[in-house]
Amino acid sequence: MPCIFVRLTGCNLRCTWCDTAYAFYGGEKISVDEVLEKVRELGEKGATRVSLVEITGGEPLLQPETPELAERLIAAGYATMIETSGERFVGVLPREVIKIVDVKCPDSGEADTFDFENLGAVDKKDEIKFVISTRRDYEFARDFTREHRLAERVREVLFSPVFPDPAEKWVGLEARELAEWILGDRLPVRLGLQLHKFIWDPAMKGV
Repeated sequence: MPCIFVRLTGCNLRCTWCDTAYAFYGGEKISVDEVLEKVRELGEKGATRVSLVEITGGEPLLQPETPELAERLIAAGYATMIETSGERFVGVLPREVIKIVDVKCPDSGEADTFDFENLGAVDKKDEIKFVISTRRDYEFARDFTREHRLAERVREVLFSPVFPDPAEKWVGLEARELAEWILGDRLPVRLGLQLHKFIWDPAMKGV
């Protein structure tokens, strides 16, 4: 669906397969009011208003103004999502925000960073996501999903294969292979693909 991304600078994790390392630094310091104005401008460019916004990063919950930004986007009539590493407590956000919460798998290099209080802060509109690069990652995600009954807690449990790096810094996982593992174990999860990397150049920004 058409969506406006608000990408915030900074991340305290360093996943081995991170495809947005450019968001660790740089960016432009602007106020919450200015962010809202930019969202409004982007949303009203075409004939139909884009009313879906995702706050992402980096790690957006590192910035203390993020809950206020989310609250004001909701008040302005935007369906608001946030994508977060799972290392920060998502309960600081307004209840209406759709939370997409990662659980880091072993081969990310950032295993054991998940804040388990997040399991009590998500509900049936939210999603929990695993980015998977190996069979070991898959088995971790499978077992975590079963142990914590994730399919009963959230709207979707997403298993997403690592996309190969265009600069060949890491290899990817074939979506077909991951799909076969999911089907073999009959998991109640959704295969999540980064569609923009199939439509445009995988290294392209702003799409």
